[in-house]
Amino acid sequence: MTQSLTIPRPDDWHLHLRDGAMLKAVLPETARHFGRAIIMPNLVPPVVTAADAAAYKARIMAAMPEGADFTPLMTLYLTEETDPADVAVAASEGLVHAVKLYPAGATTNSASGVRDFDKVRPVFERMAEIGLPLCVHGEVTDSEVDIFDREAVFIDRVLDPIRRAVPELRVVMEHVTTSNAVDYVTSAEAGLGATITAHHLIINRNHILVGGIRPHYYCLPVAKRESHRLALVQAATSGDPRFFLGTDSAPHVDPAKECGCGCAGCFTATNAIPLMAEVFERAGALDKLDGFVSRHGAAFYRLPVSASTITLTRGDATTFPAKIESGDGPVTVFDPGFPVHWTVTG
Repeated sequence: MTQSLTIPRPDDWHLHLRDGAMLKAVLPETARHFGRAIIMPNLVPPVVTAADAAAYKARIMAAMPEGADFTPLMTLYLTEETDPADVAVAASEGLVHAVKLYPAGATTNSASGVRDFDKVRPVFERMAEIGLPLCVHGEVTDSEVDIFDREAVFIDRVLDPIRRAVPELRVVMEHVTTSNAVDYVTSAEAGLGATITAHHLIINRNHILVGGIRPHYYCLPVAKRESHRLALVQAATSGDPRFFLGTDSAPHVDPAKECGCGCAGCFTATNAIPLMAEVFERAGALDKLDGFVSRHGAAFYRLPVSASTITLTRGDATTFPAKIESGDGPVTVFDPGFPVHWTVTG
């Protein structure tokens, strides 16, 4: 049995760092194992312009732990007022690496998102011209659509029409949760990739609801049936370069999760890489791990694979901290519910 595994330093292609005291608390958790991350722009107020992105990046760099080898890859929050020229300038300067589409009301701090997709067509067309990826939160928000169906409906109603209208647009379906999304990505000839989170590879909707509500497993998109989780595991461990790790690690203080209307998000920055080694080992696919966490996303974003490495070692079951402390309050670390035997040792 493999006891040690050395891979290129992983990247996180979907990460929430928040701001202020929370940023200072969670950034070291990501920087410990990851070399780069696509930083989500859904702050309050959101990161809409190049100037906003530059200011947010400066705050991230100011919070960076001493000696950390980590590069934040900034994104812009798409609104119906987004200026295509501002997007192009931000991309040409190497400041932003993607634009994020939130359907209005789909998730945390998405109220400024898009309602009329025709209004953002000029932005899509400019992005296609310059090769800048569009990252999408793939859910419709129509009240008549069941929450467990919102991803599949989004593909049919929103995403496929966008890709047909602007076929050169490069798109990342973020945090896919269904076999429908897996099938859609694998049917695409080019220009479409998908991130999969650590927690969606581990939990299904029963983990949230059976035996009592477990708020720290609640996320958006919400975890689906076991058949969908298995489809995600198969996609992640297949070696298909269209799938890569995006943790969607999303910190909330415990009082915001453990309340009558709890926030969506799982905090996995602390243990995501050991969790991935465990998942891939259980699937008999450790040889595919470096592709999923270190190579496929870099290729999609047209960036070099990291020249540095990390080493994972298998041993006795690992104990992760139950919580991390922030200036805003405690944040619960995702608990997979099973023993994890991998640790990052170098």
